[in-house]
Amino acid sequence: MAYHWNWGVFLNPVSTGEPTNYLGWIISGFEVTIALSMCAAVIALLVGTLMGVLRTVPNKFLSGFATGYVALFRNIPLIVQFFIWVWVVPELLPPGLGMAVKHMPPVIFAFIASVVCLGLFTAARVCEQVRSGLQALPRGQRAAALALGLTLPQAYRHVLLPTAMRIIVPPLTSEFLNIFKNSAVASTIGLFELSAQARQLVDYTAQAYESFIAVTAAYFLINIVIMSLMRWVEHKARLPGYIGGK
Repeated sequence: MAYHWNWGVFLNPVSTGEPTNYLGWIISGFEVTIALSMCAAVIALLVGTLMGVLRTVPNKFLSGFATGYVALFRNIPLIVQFFIWVWVVPELLPPGLGMAVKHMPPVIFAFIASVVCLGLFTAARVCEQVRSGLQALPRGQRAAALALGLTLPQAYRHVLLPTAMRIIVPPLTSEFLNIFKNSAVASTIGLFELSAQARQLVDYTAQAYESFIAVTAAYFLINIVIMSLMRWVEHKARLPGYIGGK
């Protein structure tokens, strides 16, 4: 049986009675994917940078804590972590806070849980990138900063981190791209991001090829924009004598 192509399906009104068409579903999923991924990226960068610094400090307790964080979040499958944040974490919270979380609108709760889960999962990977960047620096940089009278936190803030972050832009690009791709897992907890909207469109129209080709094009567009932006950042942040520097 030949497949009947129908690209005009996106302009058809949805059969659920909503005041939109099927293209509106795709656009809505696109917006959710962008918002989810950008919020998770902020968490990943902040938490990952902090943990990366802790991994390199001489304090064994702090470095051990960061090592345990990486081991925990990197060794549990992402889909399992999504389920933990939705079904387990609310039960572990104090009773009042737990009930407040459970009574949140399902869409908002799914979005917040997805942001936190995806952000902390990616932070463990960013942590290792930051750690490798810091450890790639010459040992004399830290010693020189301390010799100038800077405290260890000041040495990291003003000398070590600014240099390390510049040389790890390429691997960070991969992590940011992974955030957008991993956001599709949020559909398993009921968040209607891009891939979930595509599956819903297939259920209502039976036009599977058109739906997933459109979603593939949307993900490709996102990735092209991210790679172009990070390539520009890499060019502006190059340091002479380091990786990628002139």
